[in-house]
Amino acid sequence: MSENSDSELRDTEIPGEVPPWNYADSLDVQYINPGKTQADELVDFAETLVGVPYLYGSIDPNKGFDCSGFITYVFNRFNIAVPRSSVGFTSVEREIRLNQAKRGDIILFTGTDSTKRVVGHMGIITSAENGGEFIHSTSGKAYAVTKTPLNAYYQGRFVKVIRIFNN
Repeated sequence: MSENSDSELRDTEIPGEVPPWNYADSLDVQYINPGKTQADELVDFAETLVGVPYLYGSIDPNKGFDCSGFITYVFNRFNIAVPRSSVGFTSVEREIRLNQAKRGDIILFTGTDSTKRVVGHMGIITSAENGGEFIHSTSGKAYAVTKTPLNAYYQGRFVKVIRIFNN
């Protein structure tokens, strides 16, 4: 993967070619189309990234991920367009109840200040059993991609769950 930013790439484009995908353009996505991708294959791939370090603003597995960079990288691996920021998922349709969450659903949380009810963190549900578990890139104790139980801390920051996959 190139170390150039999208804006740097646009400055060197060949006229008439389609510009590289701009993740910022997808912030108002209302529906995420998973195509033929199955939830299990996406989560299985996400789990191969456990241990990749946290790096704010990055979608590069060789350097690290922030939470939305991790989601972007995983979904883009399957050619699924998603918002680039966690707050961009706020307007995505197909919200479901937490007790209906399944493997592959997206879970949204506030930022670290849970009094501000704005989405600031996110992950992918890996298991709905025993209270639930999700995979995410965290700047917390693990400072990496990790799987975390949906514990009291994250329950206090919980905003909503979004269903992406029908299967």
